[in-house]
Amino acid sequence: MAIATGARPVVGVLALQGDVREHAAMVERAGARALPVRRASELSEVDGLVLPGGESTTMSRLLETFELLEPLRERIADGLPAFGSCAGMILLARQALDGRPDQRQLGGLDVVVRRNAFGRQVDSFEADLDFTGIEGGPVHAVFIRAPWVEKAGDGVEVLASVPEMPGSDDAAARIVAVRQGAVLATSFHPELTGDERVHRLFVDLVRQA
Repeated sequence: MAIATGARPVVGVLALQGDVREHAAMVERAGARALPVRRASELSEVDGLVLPGGESTTMSRLLETFELLEPLRERIADGLPAFGSCAGMILLARQALDGRPDQRQLGGLDVVVRRNAFGRQVDSFEADLDFTGIEGGPVHAVFIRAPWVEKAGDGVEVLASVPEMPGSDDAAARIVAVRQGAVLATSFHPELTGDERVHRLFVDLVRQA
């Protein structure tokens, strides 16, 4: 059932590792109430969940340590709106390439992603992206050891791709933002730019779910 008009949905931010504070601030600016999530009891209180950037293998291990992996898988399978940025995208994918063999996936998106696809920390970069579903001009994107989507299933909508860049043939036209139903993911960090439009898009998905 959709959230009543004017009500503030509760959007959890997975608070095990990564850009938790930055995402929480953007969620609040986007019109929702942010709630840090570290336990299954807190997960049960939210209308949607943000999985922040960080280190995907560490986050995977912590999900198991805090006994959140299976409850989160179940809630996403039951329709919980979720938004993953960078490491969050990797966790939401059905398969991650170049990851550790023991890394766990949440399977909320029918995509195959490649970890650290754009290179190491020194290869971080910024780009202006045309982003389907967001008005007001390009979205300025910050990529830090970012993944990209190598394969997207038929039910996945591609929202943004990196434009071709001189001298970077391997990064040309790579998929960096996708949506499948109420699950949204970006390989970049919208929480770092001060532009809350991606978070507003997610909060809208939460309201509609």
